[in-house]
Amino acid sequence: MPLDYDKLMSLKSEGDEFTYSDRETMLYALGVGMGRDPMNEAELKYVYETPDMRTVPTMATVISWGQRTLEGADLNWIMIVHGEQRLTLHKPLPAAATIVANGKVTGAFDKGADKGALIVSETEIFDKASGDKLCTLGSTIFARGDGGFGGPTAGAPVPHEVPTRAPDMSCELETRADQALLYRLSGDRNPLHADPAFAAAAGFPRPILHGLATYGTACRAVLKTAVDYDHTKIKAFDVRFSAPVFPGETIITDMWKDDDVLSFQCRLKERDATVIKNGRCILG
Repeated sequence: MPLDYDKLMSLKSEGDEFTYSDRETMLYALGVGMGRDPMNEAELKYVYETPDMRTVPTMATVISWGQRTLEGADLNWIMIVHGEQRLTLHKPLPAAATIVANGKVTGAFDKGADKGALIVSETEIFDKASGDKLCTLGSTIFARGDGGFGGPTAGAPVPHEVPTRAPDMSCELETRADQALLYRLSGDRNPLHADPAFAAAAGFPRPILHGLATYGTACRAVLKTAVDYDHTKIKAFDVRFSAPVFPGETIITDMWKDDDVLSFQCRLKERDATVIKNGRCILG
């Protein structure tokens, strides 16, 4: 059955509440590789409950995990992949909070019957206690089995252009063989990232790392290389996912700095693959 464009565009969820503590904050940081060297005092601030505890900005993608915005969407979920992730930080994330999330579908674009569809959604997250807006998330999913529904063909978010010159800086970070098993405890329990039989049925030789774990690893690279681990300097973090990572591979993040815009892409050391393209980080 083809997608119902009007129904899809009416989907929203309002007032969803979630609570996280410093435990979840530390678990997320560990899941994207922080704290591998327990003597690294800069990373320790992300994985240890000190009075000046810091939060990885990309943790914003998991603090409202399970939100219901796309509940009721008649999508072929087996054919869904995460295409893009966008994040705007209005304030640094607190180490613990109760939050309120309001989400809605903002776009649905038809790429053709044999090419799939793009579904764009947006979530605003507020601190319940203060009412302050903490962040705005934007996500594009690629619904490979849902093209040809008659929706608009143009107007999807335009990816950021990365400079063509040599990178101004690069950061090489290893992932662990068990990293997907750790990262999934932050919310995404998809068996694709844990079950070898499920991964094989999906066409992979073994479970793959979550795209959002790669996203968080890229943020860790920026924190380490460009802002001296100061999480408050990251104001936005946008990417396009382009290939999967297998846990245990090494992610190299290449960065280009132009005023307050830090462009970046991520590639693998072990094989010829770019896993994140069109990266844009706004610094402040």
